[in-house]
Amino acid sequence: MLIFLKTEDEIELMRRANQLVGATLAEVGKHIKPGVTTLQLDKIAEEYIRDNGAVPTFKNFPNPYGEPFPGSICTSVNEVVVHGVPSDKVILKEGDIVSVDCGTLLDGFNGDSCYTFCVGEVSDEVRKLLETTKLSLYKGIEQAQHGKHVGDIGAAVQEFCEAEGYGVVRELCGHGIGHEMHEAPSIPNYGSRGNGVMLKSGMCIAIEPMITMGERSIWMLPDKWSIVTRDGKPAAHFEHTIAIRKGKAEILSTFKEIEQ
Repeated sequence: MLIFLKTEDEIELMRRANQLVGATLAEVGKHIKPGVTTLQLDKIAEEYIRDNGAVPTFKNFPNPYGEPFPGSICTSVNEVVVHGVPSDKVILKEGDIVSVDCGTLLDGFNGDSCYTFCVGEVSDEVRKLLETTKLSLYKGIEQAQHGKHVGDIGAAVQEFCEAEGYGVVRELCGHGIGHEMHEAPSIPNYGSRGNGVMLKSGMCIAIEPMITMGERSIWMLPDKWSIVTRDGKPAAHFEHTIAIRKGKAEILSTFKEIEQ
């Protein structure tokens, strides 16, 4: 397992790729409303990414069966945890949630971030799931420091979410990131403190809690991409790409434009 430490120049390039992801998510977010299809959102994202001189990393990315992903973003609605395929048949409606996961390749480096959006007004129960999932991301980031371990990140996410009665998906996890979208090490959202790979300054990783309102059990739809909750209850997904530092981690992606 080769883990690549990034130079300051490389981290700067990573920041640019990730800031573009944040801007793309904000652009997509402007169009999320009842009646819009997830394919329309995908077209907006692809155009925005290419207009800014980058390539959508997810487009044609192969799954374990060697089948290319058809979209530029993943659009996961309600019980779809991750890897939802954009479609003109999936029409957003009031009260839905949609996780938009986006990746860009800019000047040889990857950006990767995800945000779960509300479609119109959602229930208090769903809003709490989203708030808890997003907070758990920052709890994980707090642990992402030089000298700590991957298990410290996972334990922080798991303890926080399970204390609220939510399920923590185990089969999918965060990852290292750099020239490749998925690099070593894997970053699970569960674990034991002090266990796993030691974190070192210069590592760049994507932390991405995938949290379910009910049971943590998941399965894959026949499209061989969409991962859904077995009990049909909603799931939320938030992700940041960060650089490990001696002290507080540096968040390279951004939710700022989305939340403005």
